[in-house]
Amino acid sequence: MNYVYGSCLSDRRFRLMNGKKMRVSTIKLQQLTIFTTLFTGGGIGTMYYLMQKKFAESDYHKLALQKLESCPIAMENLGAPPLKIHNIHLTDRENRIDQQTAQVKIPVTGSKASGYLYTSSIRDPITNRWSVKLAVLRLKEGQTINVMNPPSVATDCRLEETD
Repeated sequence: MNYVYGSCLSDRRFRLMNGKKMRVSTIKLQQLTIFTTLFTGGGIGTMYYLMQKKFAESDYHKLALQKLESCPIAMENLGAPPLKIHNIHLTDRENRIDQQTAQVKIPVTGSKASGYLYTSSIRDPITNRWSVKLAVLRLKEGQTINVMNPPSVATDCRLEETD
């Protein structure tokens, strides 16, 4: 069978294996392109939503936020409540998660300030439970607060200025 590629495409005709010619209208191709684009975009959007939901429901994420919410100095500096937890940045290289460890940078915002909660958690192989080993709030204004070992309200000895 003869296949002619150049003349068929310029003529908007395609040769099938049995030699018959088939016309494909430009409108049909445009519709197919739009459908494929919408279908692909919807799939990517759904996957992004489900990944963010999985992170938000994970134990290492919940435990880190509990540590933040139980630290009055951190909450006061953020101006929380209300505390807004944003989606993690999926392309951020500081976010690393495997079967035994989770290192996550969680964006948080209060009414006074915003910043990132840097967390590191490990999973106990026996109990299969996560525990937070490090939780540090770094505000965009430059302050760093160790959420795991917060300073007392009277002495802000652990409140540090960073560059």
